[in-house]
Amino acid sequence: MFIPNLLASECNFMLQKSILYEGKTKIAYLTDDPEKILLEFKDDITAFDGKKHEIIPGKGRTNALISAKLFELLEKSNLNTHYLNFVEPNAMLVRKLDMIRLEVTCRNIATGSLVKRLPFKEKQVLNNPIIECYYKSDEYHDPLINDDHIKALKIANEFETEQMRETILKANSILQKFLLERKIILADFKLEFGRDSKGQIFIGDEISPDSCRLWDKTTLKSLDKDVFRRGELNVKEIYQEIFRRIVGA
Repeated sequence: MFIPNLLASECNFMLQKSILYEGKTKIAYLTDDPEKILLEFKDDITAFDGKKHEIIPGKGRTNALISAKLFELLEKSNLNTHYLNFVEPNAMLVRKLDMIRLEVTCRNIATGSLVKRLPFKEKQVLNNPIIECYYKSDEYHDPLINDDHIKALKIANEFETEQMRETILKANSILQKFLLERKIILADFKLEFGRDSKGQIFIGDEISPDSCRLWDKTTLKSLDKDVFRRGELNVKEIYQEIFRRIVGA
């Protein structure tokens, strides 16, 4: 059975009025439990460091449900995520994490910035997944960094960096299998990580068409935020299609 559609009152927590933080596409609210927050997904969609921005009615609920489904899938495979429950209509109850300022990307097929930086051909299937880390900063435009940068900037220690790498590779295998069964190719995706109050590493943020490149297995057409980046007009329909394939009716 899929994620229970719970109201806040059924999740055994009380929502506080104070906002912990608000980003481009999500708002985090404090609860009466200091170890848990409510992560609300907005209908906003952005690209190019927020320079391109629109509102797509229903997108927040769509991304929240997709993320909940994929987090539950990873949890069943013994990967630690911040996900606890889906909360109607467009939120997740999650563990409160101190987020690590990294976007960890796993690439299975060459596309996007990879083919601009290195001599790969567009849509070239990679012999093995390529893991890249980006420093999460609008000011510096999320630059690509290596392990030495991570250590020098004290973003994470060597053990944590290796743990994040191993985790995203495991998640990649799980997600690829699940998505291929739904005629979806996982070209690449990013994960964000954070530490709980005990210093344990968890996958955080979201897993959705905003953070993954998802292609139709037959046509190789994009089923993700790339359609918005390219200025296509069918963004809402694309998000609804990927929702149907991943979550169901």
